[in-house]
Amino acid sequence: MITNLDTKIGRQFALFIQILIILSLVSFSIETLPDLSPDVRKALRYFEVFCIVIFSIEYLLRLYYAPKKLHYIFSFYGIIDLLAILPFYITLGIDLRSIRVFRVFRIFRIFKLMRYNKALNHFKDAAKEAKEEIILFLLVTLILLYLSAVGIYFFENEAQPDKFSSIFHSLWWAISTLTTVGYGDVYPITLGGKIFTFFLLIIGLGIVTVPAGIVASALSKSTKVNTPSDE
Repeated sequence: MITNLDTKIGRQFALFIQILIILSLVSFSIETLPDLSPDVRKALRYFEVFCIVIFSIEYLLRLYYAPKKLHYIFSFYGIIDLLAILPFYITLGIDLRSIRVFRVFRIFRIFKLMRYNKALNHFKDAAKEAKEEIILFLLVTLILLYLSAVGIYFFENEAQPDKFSSIFHSLWWAISTLTTVGYGDVYPITLGGKIFTFFLLIIGLGIVTVPAGIVASALSKSTKVNTPSDE
């Protein structure tokens, strides 16, 4: 099969698809430039049609050779392959603004690179390896976000009732603080609120570094497993 990466023609086809995906995304970006000439827009349109033909053939080939067709259709890559071509067929012959929004789904083509790129596949394997740790970390993060919103609400509500009017309003501050972004549009002015924020910022450093460490560790294991032995 042409899409088999274990064969020479399969690897060549994979490289061709990767280049085509990147070029199609560049083309998509160029389309957003103002004051493009009609000739350039026509050329971009022809290139888009060419990409769609290739991606459609690839999708049909995978569907045809898939042992379990429904499994492929509803799999991650099956959905990505479909989203890569679906916007074209949805907007075909229609230029309504409400329909043209589907064109944004063309950005999903970038996920097709994961199928053909071994380096990107290491991230997928790393995500599987660290799935339980990541889920646990996300749950802990959600709990910390809620506790942070509650804490700052009680410290700042009386002093800034317009900005910290409820726990829900305080969640925006909690998210920007825990992620150490700190937009500066909402900040504590009371002594208790500032002390509370100090400790929260320390915790926020862990919010950023812990998942990075988890993924890095899993990525290292995935790379070692997938690297052929010299023996």
